[in-house]
Amino acid sequence: MSFLLINWNEVSWIFNYRAVSGIIAGVFQGETSEGKIAERKAAGAGKAPEEGASVFPYSFTERENSLEIPKLEISVPLIFPEKESEVQALLNRGVVHYPGSALPGVKGQTIILGHSAPLGWPKIRYDWVFTNLAQLDKGDEIFVYFDHKKYAYKVKGKLFLDRGESLSYPLTNSENMLILISCWPPGKDFRRIAVKAEIK
Repeated sequence: MSFLLINWNEVSWIFNYRAVSGIIAGVFQGETSEGKIAERKAAGAGKAPEEGASVFPYSFTERENSLEIPKLEISVPLIFPEKESEVQALLNRGVVHYPGSALPGVKGQTIILGHSAPLGWPKIRYDWVFTNLAQLDKGDEIFVYFDHKKYAYKVKGKLFLDRGESLSYPLTNSENMLILISCWPPGKDFRRIAVKAEIK
């Protein structure tokens, strides 16, 4: 008992079931998601902030990588593919960070893609996740959980793009912007809807 009391800071993680289950999962899967993210950073995907760059506010969280939009009652896994060719398949498992865009909390544009489906579509896989994206208004909150950090964003506006049309702002600048993109109208592949949000 004395050993536990004296060394509590070093051994308390043993009693955190999330930490232990993450380590066990990492053993069986070969590597943890943190390891994959570290590899992506080393490879240059979503560059880390330069020395002296501004630090964007966040709060610590134990939640896994995910996206939460309270107004739309959405809380879904956020997946980080290594290649653009993996994006389509991974959309069935949650929303997907677009490779090459900034990681959450880093300078630049963080782009997250998600499926949409016609109203009344059954909630199977994640076909439905961005169906109601057009209901977001200026000032609505979006939360991104990444690498055990929670980033809060406020919606600034939305726009509609033709297929193949690119966003009018660069992927890298001094701000941290979040852009959610899906097909428009829901379930169709005619156009795209993009919701732009600024970090708070």
